[in-house]
Amino acid sequence: MSYSSWFSRLRSCSRTIRANLRSHPRFKTNHSNPIKTTDVVTSSRPILSWSSSLLPLALAVSAGSLAIHVQTNPSLCDSLDVDVGVVSVGGKGSTEYLVKGYHKDIPKELVEELKAICQVLWVMTLLVIQDNMTMDYDERYIHGKPQNSFHRAVNIPDVVVFPRFEEEVSKIVKSCNMHKVWGVLSGFVPIVPYGGATSIEGHTLSPHGGVCIDMSLMKRVKALHVEDMDVVVEPGIGWQELNEYLEPYGLFFPLDPGYGTMRENVINLKVVLANGDVVKTGSRARKSAAGYDLTRLVIGSEGTLGVITEVTLKLQKIPQHSVVAMCNFPTIKDAADVAIATMLSGIQVSRVELLDEVQVKAINIANGKNLPEAPTLMFEFIGTEAYSREQALIVQRIASEHSGSDFVFAEDPETKKELWKDLMMKQIIGRGRDIRKEALWSGFAMAPNYEAMISVRTAENVNPKRRTGIASLRSDVCVPLSNLAELISRSKELLDASPLICPIVAHAGDGNFHTIILFDPNNDKHRQEAERLNHFMVCTALTMAGLRTCTGEHGVGTGKMKYLEKELGIEALVTMKRIKTALDPNNIMNPGKLIPPHVCF
Repeated sequence: MSYSSWFSRLRSCSRTIRANLRSHPRFKTNHSNPIKTTDVVTSSRPILSWSSSLLPLALAVSAGSLAIHVQTNPSLCDSLDVDVGVVSVGGKGSTEYLVKGYHKDIPKELVEELKAICQVLWVMTLLVIQDNMTMDYDERYIHGKPQNSFHRAVNIPDVVVFPRFEEEVSKIVKSCNMHKVWGVLSGFVPIVPYGGATSIEGHTLSPHGGVCIDMSLMKRVKALHVEDMDVVVEPGIGWQELNEYLEPYGLFFPLDPGYGTMRENVINLKVVLANGDVVKTGSRARKSAAGYDLTRLVIGSEGTLGVITEVTLKLQKIPQHSVVAMCNFPTIKDAADVAIATMLSGIQVSRVELLDEVQVKAINIANGKNLPEAPTLMFEFIGTEAYSREQALIVQRIASEHSGSDFVFAEDPETKKELWKDLMMKQIIGRGRDIRKEALWSGFAMAPNYEAMISVRTAENVNPKRRTGIASLRSDVCVPLSNLAELISRSKELLDASPLICPIVAHAGDGNFHTIILFDPNNDKHRQEAERLNHFMVCTALTMAGLRTCTGEHGVGTGKMKYLEKELGIEALVTMKRIKTALDPNNIMNPGKLIPPHVCF
């Protein structure tokens, strides 16, 4: 292209940009809606939030920008050296845990539209008035600043809505996508989908205010196909609630490593996209080679691409028989080695859970038990009675070859129940409690004046007597099985030398382990030490050869964004950014999550 041609296009583009800048309220002399100084959080590392302003376009005009498509709200990069007085969190090297952002009250017209959508319901020919929207501060605070999450945000949602039907979700999203707010940064109204409140990496924070869509009222079982072993449900239904419904049919929905992760157990979804369109991601076929795998794309999007309104799940038959076994070891490496040897032996183990001596001690304190305070493995074998018993005996022999002791196993229901209860594990068909929930609470028994700020938050485990002064940071690394013993051993050495309390719980069957790091968030040295420990474990995992990840289960949210480039590479992140921009051009769906702010294209 000739220089004159390029210059002509650049000059034309500049005129368009200048015209847009002049019409933008940010640059008007007499601003019709002046900004309050309290609305802006100042920082030395400003970035853009919601959808980007027009200023990046002017900065992007250079000799390399030969063809610029001018947009009202481009989403090229979320982190620029522009002093706009706002900041995000999660970029490379970030040590921030307080998610900052820009907030401006949502338009009154939108509030009225949401009231009309959420407070009026036609039942047959009757008009029913319901109260499915709130602007109550306490309710907004609970949704915007989860009490059991280490991560925090400077703002909370302006409105919380509780839709009952997919049509309502579509209307809510469509309304938010049509209304703009004006201020130092202009943009559309942010939406934060809110499900079971189990996210612990800042997924449901509302740093820019906006609308929180709580899906808890959408909890119907829409269809059960017993012979096909699948069920169609709404996203608000709980795991225990679903399994209670399925039990009479001899089926259950597992969330155990032996059955794969959540991603492998979802057949298809229905999703409301950012423009309000409803999309079904696939059929009920167990496998299909037709088109893009939209189901897995949405599952991994953490609410940044749409709001899930329906899920079709794979089910399993309730096992005919099961055996539960427990064994102690002198070191955590011995325990990890046995878990690896068991998996390599070809034995079909339903579950292999590992607890270190610190976690066992916490359980003893919490429950008044007298379990041996040593690294412990818990197994579950399923199948016929003869098969399950045979597998347990084989594992007992493997354990004895690695200094295992006190090997006990149980077959009758009451004894099995007591074993799982002792270690606060799940019972066989999902009617008990989850170690990932309960291990944290038993851990706090070692520090009775501490309060949980990060955990799995459900109705059954919210502490009614909240105390102040402590937080926990929970690691979630996952490595190939062959690297598990090395990673746990290296981590354990570091954790034992730390002044902080750090119990370990591992799903040893799939190389995933969690460390619960308890610390005082008001103590800078404590917080820095917790961050150092977590950073060491994540970076150590990411430097190991083969398949490894900074998060095996918890997801990215805001807390793990800073590790994504090291794990996935910048090319993958740019591709994710392009997908996000294509499906959500106004950046209203859970903005500031999952994709690091420094990713540009």
